[in-house]
Amino acid sequence: MDHTRHLIISVVLSTLIIIIGTVGYMLIENWGILDALYMTIITISTVGYREVHDVGAVGRIFSIFLIFSGVGFTLYVAAAVVQFMVEGRIRVIMGRRRLDRQIDRLKNHYIVCGYGRIGRVLCRNLRRKPLDVIVVEKNPELIPVMDQDGILYVNGEATEDANLIKAGIERAKVLVAALGTDTDNVFLVLTARQLAPELTIIARASQEKSESKLKAAGADTVESPYEMGAVSMAHRIIRPTVTSFLDLAFAHTRKDIQMEEIPVDESSELINVMLKDSGIRQNYNLIIIAIKKPDGSMLFNPSFEAVIKPDDTMIAVGEVDNLQKLEQILNPPKGRP
Repeated sequence: MDHTRHLIISVVLSTLIIIIGTVGYMLIENWGILDALYMTIITISTVGYREVHDVGAVGRIFSIFLIFSGVGFTLYVAAAVVQFMVEGRIRVIMGRRRLDRQIDRLKNHYIVCGYGRIGRVLCRNLRRKPLDVIVVEKNPELIPVMDQDGILYVNGEATEDANLIKAGIERAKVLVAALGTDTDNVFLVLTARQLAPELTIIARASQEKSESKLKAAGADTVESPYEMGAVSMAHRIIRPTVTSFLDLAFAHTRKDIQMEEIPVDESSELINVMLKDSGIRQNYNLIIIAIKKPDGSMLFNPSFEAVIKPDDTMIAVGEVDNLQKLEQILNPPKGRP
């Protein structure tokens, strides 16, 4: 039985015993409600005070019944309260230790600072990959939400060194600054850059004038949700078919179709193979949109004679299952080339 429900039932039963005792003395001894309630309380609590009035034979029999039933219930409720408090605290401590152990085992994970509307949507999309995500959030009211979402988290100020270290910033791959204000995000970026100079940092900016400050603080990329939303609305007006396609590829309106980027490992069997000979189109029914080269250049709509090279990144569109199969070929698990 759930401990909270157990406690509630115990308190309700004890209250019922007190009501029965009070009403019983009022009916048997013709006492007032205050005297009857007082007699009931001192009887079931065994404090040993004298009786408020002389009790008749029937009243004494009723008192015996009240002692055996009431005292037992009182002790039971006291034990339930102690159990609720102790075990509840133990569950919190054990749950926190379990989270800490899971966080300590992670490497190349993603730290999202802030679990508001943007942070929550961001985490949901990152975990679809799936990627390892840790949230740093100061609002304790969001802890049940993060627990429900199955998110690893650190509860505290994201701008404090100790919380970022607890989130494994030295081992992380990317940090996302998605706090509520630009001022907080600037301070967070400064702190994170000092703790992890090689870390990739993406920051949220609410105002255009904050973008330069965030980049000066050390952010690699600055995004403005409001600007992106306005641009998206404009594209929906000007290019509705294109935005419908992008929704299909990125917004997961269809769970079986999406766009994916897949790095090419040097152990892949398709190294130095032309696209026309790779079987990507024939075997996996995928479309190669572009190939990103190691120097950052982008080869859009590559020809069928384009050669797949190590450290290339293939950008493909197609069914999720086929994309996963291609990823196993282009970037095979270590030890199984």
